[in-house]
Formats: sequence, structure tokens, C-alpha cells
Amino acid sequence: MPIQYYLVREDVLTESMKKTLQAKALLESGQAAQVNDAVSQVGLSRSAFYKYRDSVFAFHSIVKEKIMTLSVFLLDRSGALSEVLKTVADSGCNVLTINQTIPLQGRANVTLSIETAVMVIELSELISRIEAVAAVERVEVIGSGM
Repeated sequence: MPIQYYLVREDVLTESMKKTLQAKALLESGQAAQVNDAVSQVGLSRSAFYKYRDSVFAFHSIVKEKIMTLSVFLLDRSGALSEVLKTVADSGCNVLTINQTIPLQGRANVTLSIETAVMVIELSELISRIEAVAAVERVEVIGSGM
């Protein structure tokens, strides 16, 4: 039976899983040279680290070199889509496809497929920046793939 993967919110992870992710980040960034240093800094046992290290991954680490599909809910305002696209471009992403519904009751849905291989910020930061656009009501990640 093939291994299945799930995407879960941080607030449902155990404390050991969260600390494992923190320790992995310290090792990847060079802020900790060895596992002992990393687990000590985050307050985690080595056994817990080794239990979870190959099983939990930060979302941003799995979206590099992939195509993400975002669903953006927009108010029907002049220049709204242009501002969203500028935000995406400023992050270093390449827009591959754009599909927009006809605005109904003053709202439209835009589905963007973007290449994230050379993104200069984290995906969570990109989503925050898109959500900060005045005409954006909501942004959802609806898919990812190669």
C-alpha cells in the first residue's frame, strides 16, 4: 500500500512535531551545526526528533519547484486583478494560467496557477500579501503539483 500524505494546520500538530520542525529549520539554516545543538535549542529529546524528522515537513519545503493553484475571491473593482497579479509577480512567481468567473453580486473568483520554483518569499507570506490587497476577500490553496 503506498504511503499517503496529508496537509494539516499547525495547531493540530503535537508539540514534539512542532519542535521537530523548528529543529530541522535550525539545522537547514546553519543556526545549529548538529542535531544535539538543534534539539537542545528547542527543548526536544533526540529520540522525538528522530521519530518525526522524516515524517513532518514545513509546507514551504514541499512547494518549491512546484506549481501551486490558488483560488482568490475578489470584489468587483477596477484594477483588483491587476493588483493581485503584481503582488504575485513581485514574489518572483510566474503566472501560468488565470481563470476568472464573471462577477456576480459584486464578487468574482480567480483561479491562478503559479510556478513557485523561484519564489523569493514563503508561500504563507505570498498569501498574506494577496489577502492584504483591498479588493481580496479570501485566498485558498487548492492544489499543488509538479
